[in-house]
Amino acid sequence: MGKNKLSGNGLVYSTNPDFSYQHEEDEEQITLSPPKQTLYIAIDKKQRGGKTVTLVSGFAGSDADLKNLGKTLKSVCGTGGTVKNREILIQGSFRDKVFTYLQNQGFQVRKKGG
Repeated sequence: MGKNKLSGNGLVYSTNPDFSYQHEEDEEQITLSPPKQTLYIAIDKKQRGGKTVTLVSGFAGSDADLKNLGKTLKSVCGTGGTVKNREILIQGSFRDKVFTYLQNQGFQVRKKGG
């Protein structure tokens, strides 16, 4: 971390000589097995400049596993995408393709929206 950067915890300085800051450890989320997870698939156009994206939400697990699933879904659909705010965004309208793939992997899948 740079010398002028804050650590993000809001603490700048303490006058207590015995003070020692306890860093909060982010607990790694345990990834549930696919049959125990329900994923929701939706098509979204809002606030995306009129472009359509397929949104996958509801994943319960670690960030690394979520990113791996996102990478796999992008590969299956042959398009780009990203993982943001615990959701997978796939560029384009691939709801049925994503639905079929996730179902074959053992996930419980629900379609959201029309």
